[in-house]
Amino acid sequence: MKPPHENAARALCKLDGHPQNITMNGKPMWQDYLPEVIAVLTAIRTPSHAMLAAADALPCSVDMTACWQTMIDTALAETAGTATNITRPVIAT
Repeated sequence: MKPPHENAARALCKLDGHPQNITMNGKPMWQDYLPEVIAVLTAIRTPSHAMLAAADALPCSVDMTACWQTMIDTALAETAGTATNITRPVIAT
């Protein structure tokens, strides 16, 4: 399974009409789209009220904002090649 940032970069590459695996300057073309992916992930780091309301309707006791932000932070860390020093949400019992 590819990480989300790679899937997003590949989708943007395809959207621009480029084959995902074509190389440019010795690297896959999709890698040129990583700055855009990072910008989007950063922009959506805070969930909307509608997203929180939908999550609150689920039968669990988790701080959904912290959960969402942890997932986004992890995706951002993956783009840098590391997924360390990420604060995990506390699950209430």
